[in-house]
Amino acid sequence: MAPTSNQRQATAIGFSAVLLWATLALLTDLSGTVPPFQLTAMAFTIAFAIGIAAWVQAGGPVLRHLRLPWRVWALGIVGLFGYHFFYFLALRHAPAVEASLIAYLWPLLIVFFSALLPGERLRWFHGAGAIAGFLGAGLLVTRGQGFSFEAQYSTGYLAALVCALTWSGYSLLSRRFGTIPTNAVGGFCGATAALAWVCHGLFETTVMPAGWEWLAILGLGLGPVGLAFFTWDYGVKHGNIRVLGALSYAAPLLSTLLLIAAGRAEATWTVGLACGLIVGGAVLATLDFFRAGMTNNPS
Repeated sequence: MAPTSNQRQATAIGFSAVLLWATLALLTDLSGTVPPFQLTAMAFTIAFAIGIAAWVQAGGPVLRHLRLPWRVWALGIVGLFGYHFFYFLALRHAPAVEASLIAYLWPLLIVFFSALLPGERLRWFHGAGAIAGFLGAGLLVTRGQGFSFEAQYSTGYLAALVCALTWSGYSLLSRRFGTIPTNAVGGFCGATAALAWVCHGLFETTVMPAGWEWLAILGLGLGPVGLAFFTWDYGVKHGNIRVLGALSYAAPLLSTLLLIAAGRAEATWTVGLACGLIVGGAVLATLDFFRAGMTNNPS
């Protein structure tokens, strides 16, 4: 089925989340030594403020935006908080390289599992493009050094896999609740912030940011840990989720390029090869989508 203009627009909005997530590594690096759950709690508190602002702008009683079916609440909280919880758990119990690579299976899972959604059809080039993107992301994560799996880190590996399944499942299942307005994400952000504050109190020691670190945390809350979740929700509900999954591998590539531009990483042959794999894979996986769009809208 050829994409409609509304679907193309929604896909573009969803892709803006990928662009925002590309700033996550740089902003996290600039935030200093703030512990992960504390940083998550602070960023999602800011994201919750974005949600409140959207509710006020919509008019009417603010609390009405919290009156959602329990299944919607469960999906939103498991998706946002569950992803971060299992990611941090994976990093605590396994080396960062292996844990990150397993966790970054989620775009690949979105592409493959999208075939189970009504009206979606998976072709060989969709899968091949997504696999190429994953290989490119793997080069960026491992820096071309390779990786090894050891039984002693099995808990961390399992947590990373649950992390990937959590985000891909959240993204795919969100389409079941396409009638739920995107500003409901504000409530999920508030719940995630509250749970992250609890985890911070239980497992971490508070570290107060200093100077420019506050601006980095504000940037996180406004962008990759804030607005991105709203635009991603709209994209996966109304856009082409298979295309979004394939394009998501642009995030680690753009993130690496930002770190290089900021002088916090070096340009290497692995970055160039990863760029080719990710860009080529994205073109392959999304070719039919954009070709159909150009056919419907000749210039």
